Amino acid sequence: MHYTYQDIMELDRIDRLKIINSITGIKPANLIGTLDKDKTTNLAVFSSVIHLGSKPPLLGFIARPRSVDSGHTLRNIEEMRVYTINHIHPYFTKEAHYTSAKFNPSISEFDRCGFSEEYIEAFEAPFVKESVVKIGLRLKELIPIPLNGTTLVIGEIAHLVMPDTAMEYGDMDLEQLRSTGISGLNSYYELKKIAQYPYVRAEEVPDFDKIKISE
Repeated sequence: MHYTYQDIMELDRIDRLKIINSITGIKPANLIGTLDKDKTTNLAVFSSVIHLGSKPPLLGFIARPRSVDSGHTLRNIEEMRVYTINHIHPYFTKEAHYTSAKFNPSISEFDRCGFSEEYIEAFEAPFVKESVVKIGLRLKELIPIPLNGTTLVIGEIAHLVMPDTAMEYGDMDLEQLRSTGISGLNSYYELKKIAQYPYVRAEEVPDFDKIKISE
């Protein structure tokens, strides 16, 4: 199977969305929690959260074009300057997925989809109580992407909440935390740790044979 740019652009809209959203591989599954000035909360599923740096601790995610941002996540972040990112776990992937519905702005996805709000003192944005890993962020920068009307939202971590047992031998064990991943628009995956290697220094790289691909 070989698609050219023209082939991709001529695909049915949903087929194109599913293919292009899947070819990057498994992406982190998160719920982003926000609220507006009237204190109405909002919750939306995202698979575009990325690490941007650790000093300062920055995370980014891509917000859809404003014309289709029915969840009002971007608007709320602009207004309140705070938001949360919460890992999705296997026992609530269905509820998390349905936060993507186009609800009326007056309806909170927390209530409609069965989630509980949780708060940290002096931090207004709602966390997902059911999540094991929760991150509270303060907005640092919004970078418009003119090519497709999306926005890169950059936040600085103000709060990081996770179990005492989350770190194993200096690394976060996402399998033990049962964090999930997303492929495409609607497929959810559990993560399985398959290996752990040391920090790489050029002089310590082994001599490798050519990788053999099974027929």
